[in-house]
Amino acid sequence: MLALRKWLFSGLLVIVPLFITLAVLKWIIDTLDQTLWVLPSVWQKWLYDNNVRGLGVLLTLGILLGVGATASNFVGKRLLGWGDAVVRRIPVVRSIYSSVKQVSDTLFSENGNAFRTAVLVQWPREGVWTIAFVTGTPGGDVVEHLGGGDYLSVYVPTTPNPTGGYFVMLKRSDCIELKMSVDEALKYIVSMGVVVPGGPSSLANK
Repeated sequence: MLALRKWLFSGLLVIVPLFITLAVLKWIIDTLDQTLWVLPSVWQKWLYDNNVRGLGVLLTLGILLGVGATASNFVGKRLLGWGDAVVRRIPVVRSIYSSVKQVSDTLFSENGNAFRTAVLVQWPREGVWTIAFVTGTPGGDVVEHLGGGDYLSVYVPTTPNPTGGYFVMLKRSDCIELKMSVDEALKYIVSMGVVVPGGPSSLANK
């Protein structure tokens, strides 16, 4: 009986990660295949009739590369600047667009500093520790209300899904910088502590 139980859990450890990985890949491919609507209807019908899958991935990659190449030259930058100015003049839309663009610029810019440092913080109460990510330092009117001091803007992710979490501002001395990379920290969070890399060093000493 113990042997059967051991085999069952061993099988789950092999099948579950494989199944979830395949399911995620299928979802990504199916989602990207929606970009095929930009092709002529005749081509779409042929692809549908012949059950051709995954072409949307290549098409999406091509579109991204094309847009990126266009945005990198002088003419493309002028066009993007003009389009950006037009969108920012539209009520409601400008608020959504500005917020999303600011976040995307921070996350995807080569000079961005989002999620570059993993830290150990006490959350949600003193004595309970978790891993978080430094996103910057408080600015604007917020600094005045913090009463001075050296604060960090910190994102505390949830586990096992780090895409959800909390934004908090903590004193630098209350954060312990981790030697592990952001990728290693994310693996640690997603694995719920099973994968344990790196070691701490205090931010307060910097």
